[in-house]
Amino acid sequence: MPETVVKPRTKPKPKTERPKLFKVILINDDFTPREFVVRVLKAEFRLSEDQAHRVMITAHRLGVCVVAVYTRDIAETKATRATDAGKAEGFPLMFTTEPEE
Repeated sequence: MPETVVKPRTKPKPKTERPKLFKVILINDDFTPREFVVRVLKAEFRLSEDQAHRVMITAHRLGVCVVAVYTRDIAETKATRATDAGKAEGFPLMFTTEPEE
């Protein structure tokens, strides 16, 4: 009786791509108090006092500063919530998102 070799059929594993990342950017304005910006950065982005102060100062000096990098949904949610916190207090605080290169 001849031996037959049966090779197991393997299904190729689908390759999952890593999700694209998005930067959350703080845009400087001349009206929102610095202390308020630091408070929002600490609350929404979980930055330390020192980190929040550095981000705020960088945005103040350069006009914009990248706060953090997240997946698209998280970045947009955090940017919206932080911007809304400023609007709720009557400040023109603005956060945006853009794809990371």
